[in-house]
Amino acid sequence: MQNRAETTRRSVLESAARMFDERGYAGTSISDISAASGRTSGAIYFHYTSKENLARTVIEAHFASWPELVARHTGTLAPALEQLVRLSFAVARAFRDDVVVRAGARLWSERAAIDADLPVPFVGWIDTVRSLLERAGTEGELAARVDPATAAHGVICAFFGLHTVSDAIDGRLSIEDRLADLWHLLLPGLQKHPDPAALLAVVRPGRACRTNRPGGAGD
Repeated sequence: MQNRAETTRRSVLESAARMFDERGYAGTSISDISAASGRTSGAIYFHYTSKENLARTVIEAHFASWPELVARHTGTLAPALEQLVRLSFAVARAFRDDVVVRAGARLWSERAAIDADLPVPFVGWIDTVRSLLERAGTEGELAARVDPATAAHGVICAFFGLHTVSDAIDGRLSIEDRLADLWHLLLPGLQKHPDPAALLAVVRPGRACRTNRPGGAGD
């Protein structure tokens, strides 16, 4: 059971995340966070010392959410490419639904305004994708021409670029369908025996394949 201090810290953190997500770092004050959380400014300073430190804590919480998610989706007996695609959809849902994840991403993009040492993004994701692609090669799923390290970098660039565009267009409301479209584009270049529709049908059972409907991916 959480003690009172832990409860206060979490309440402040979540309220700060909502404010940072909605208004950005510069547009959010400690007074805003105090009003949103129902905690006094003094309590916020007591637990976090400054807005910079609070922003850094939100970013660190964003990064801390990934190891458990990665372990959950890569610790199964499923083929490596299936694990990779499943993980990508789980990450997409986290960016869409988890305010701490969204706030952490926005704050990192505004890092020049934050006077604090911040974690470096993407490197861990590139390593995770590379590892899964190497396993796919061992399992005989990966096309022989694919270099896992090079492909991992490209997949991560495409994935997070998709998030940026999806956030700008509709606040990531259609992120899962857009991600399916992306995998229809990428998987034929990754799979030894290309069949992206079959893999996506396993990952997203019951979901219509957008690129196979009349009008294609952009209908």
